[in-house]
Amino acid sequence: MSQPTPRTARALLARYASARIALAEKPDPARRRELAEVVRALREATGTHSVAEAIAAADEVLASAKRAKAGSRAGDGLVAA
Repeated sequence: MSQPTPRTARALLARYASARIALAEKPDPARRRELAEVVRALREATGTHSVAEAIAAADEVLASAKRAKAGSRAGDGLVAA
C-alpha cells in the first residue's frame, strides 16, 4: 500500500469532510461529483479499495507522523507538552 505524506493525508481528509458536509447541506450533482473526486483521490493516495479503508489509512499516516515526532522529541531530551 502506498502512503501519502502527512500533509497530503491531512488535506485529503479535510477535503473529504468538507465535501460530505456540503453534500449533506445541499444535495446536487456538482457536490456529488466533488465528493466522488475526493474519494477517488483518497483511495488512490492510500492504495486502498474503499473509502473506509482510505480514511483509516490516511488517519494512520497522521498518527504515525505524530508518534514519530513525539519519539524524536523524547530522543533529544526535551519533554513534550
